[in-house]
Amino acid sequence: MGRPEDEYVKLPAIIHATRIGYRYHSIKGDVSGIDYDVDTNIFFEPFREALERINSRPVDADKAHYLVSQLKLKLSGNDLGRAFFACLQSSLEGYRLIDFENPANNDFTVVTELPYANGEDSFRPDITFLVNGMPLGFMEVKRENNKDGILAEHDRMHARFKNEAYRRFANIVQVMAFSNNQEYDDEERKPVQGSFYAASAYGRLMLNHFREEDLEEMAHLVVDRDSAKEKLVLRDNNMASIYGTAEFESSINPAAPANRIITSVFSPTRFLFLLHYGIAYVEKVNDEGIKRTEKHVMRYPQLFATMAVGRVLAAGGGGTLKALFGTRRAAARRRSRSS
Repeated sequence: MGRPEDEYVKLPAIIHATRIGYRYHSIKGDVSGIDYDVDTNIFFEPFREALERINSRPVDADKAHYLVSQLKLKLSGNDLGRAFFACLQSSLEGYRLIDFENPANNDFTVVTELPYANGEDSFRPDITFLVNGMPLGFMEVKRENNKDGILAEHDRMHARFKNEAYRRFANIVQVMAFSNNQEYDDEERKPVQGSFYAASAYGRLMLNHFREEDLEEMAHLVVDRDSAKEKLVLRDNNMASIYGTAEFESSINPAAPANRIITSVFSPTRFLFLLHYGIAYVEKVNDEGIKRTEKHVMRYPQLFATMAVGRVLAAGGGGTLKALFGTRRAAARRRSRSS
């Protein structure tokens, strides 16, 4: 078995998130129903402040609570969060929920062990990523060489999101990640070890590898370490004693697999790109002729191809798109075979 997951995977991963643009928030003093909505895990005050900032008009606490209640209605359907997703893309009653054009206008916060509860049913994701107070992403981590690897967490999440008690939580989360802080085993066909990401689902999750293409840009996103922030996170989680140990120092490395996928998927600009362009609802008919909806998130070759097209269009080079697609499509096929 590997090193304990809290000390050497989860807490270093949270600290890493603070180095790429997230603010750490302790939930120890928060009260459900007052600080955050128990049915959606939307935090009222960050949500209110973000709406006021993004929409350039006053939003008082009553208005924020009302809008959260409207989102709760959107999240109550059996639609994999499609109605809520539409609000993220446009607005809710004239209020934009996310500023996709100006990432700095949004609030990015990371918390740990936020309870997802409905009656007797509850679970606490290891790490939750909040955008403007809304829990749009979360990550489950395991210790290295854990029994059954990522498959164990995959099966656990499948069982949870089949449970209708978690319907609103399945509908609000857009992207999930899973990591046991190990490199991929390319000889293994099942996702036993490594770091994977997926869109939410009521059935089985479709786990995707992530192989970063723009390593230099991702490295530039990671700011210098801040000992005060690191000690705060460790102290808040009763792990102050591991600060400065050799194992902690190795775990805090941005190149650690769990930290890499946080940078690649949840760094603010990349996460906003995925939320805006990288998620699609697909209608399928099974062998029995029953229509069902699936929620898909871009696989990493599609993500990088789309980003490259965007750069070409922004530069006014539409004439080069055919050549660009040809070369990137071939590269994507090669990468997909290795995934």
